[in-house]
Amino acid sequence: MTSLIALAILATGTQELHASAALGAAAPSFSLPSVEGKNVGLADYKGKFVVLEWTNKDCPFVKKHYAGGSMQATQAKAKEMGAVWLSICSSAPGKQGYMAADEYKGYIKASKVAATSVLLDPDGKVGKLYNAKTTPQIVVIDTKGTMIYNGAIDDKPDPDPASLKGAKNYALNALTEAMAGKEVSVATSRPYGCSVKYKD
Repeated sequence: MTSLIALAILATGTQELHASAALGAAAPSFSLPSVEGKNVGLADYKGKFVVLEWTNKDCPFVKKHYAGGSMQATQAKAKEMGAVWLSICSSAPGKQGYMAADEYKGYIKASKVAATSVLLDPDGKVGKLYNAKTTPQIVVIDTKGTMIYNGAIDDKPDPDPASLKGAKNYALNALTEAMAGKEVSVATSRPYGCSVKYKD
C-alpha cells in the first residue's frame, strides 16, 4: 500500500457511511449555483434518475478517473440511459480543489467533463446534507426522489489508473438495476478518496 493510499484511508477510510440510514428515504432537497451562474435544484429533475458526484480536481483519486476519461465515460453513459448527472464541488475557498466559476469553466472544457451540470457548494451545506465524505463519492436518486445508492464510484480504492481495469462501477450498476425494476444489489459502499475539503 502506498503512502498516498494510507493517507487517504487515514483521512476517510475508517469512517462509516452514516448516510446509509437515509437509503430508501426521500433525498434531501437542495439548490446550488452552476458554473454558468444558474441555480440548479434537485426539484428541477423531478421524475428523473439523478446522480450526484462529489469532485475535487486536485485529488489523486479524482484525477485517476478523469485523466483516462473513465469518469467522463460514466457520465456520458448515465446520460445516455436517461439520467441527470450533477457534479458537486464542496471545496471551500482556499482549500484543495476550490475554483471560482470562470476558472471551473476552463477546467470543464479542458477535461471534457460530461456532467449535465457542475455545481458549486463552497459553504459545504449540500455536501454535509448528503454526508459526503470523500472525492469522488456518488449518490443515486431514483424517479420517485428516493436515495437508492450512496458510496464509492467503484470497488477499486486505488489512485493508480491501472486499477480502473475490471473495476465494478457502482453508479452504473445502481442505474441499470433500478431502471430494470430491480432492487439495487449494492446500495451502499465505503467511499474512498480524498476527504471533502469543507470550510473550517
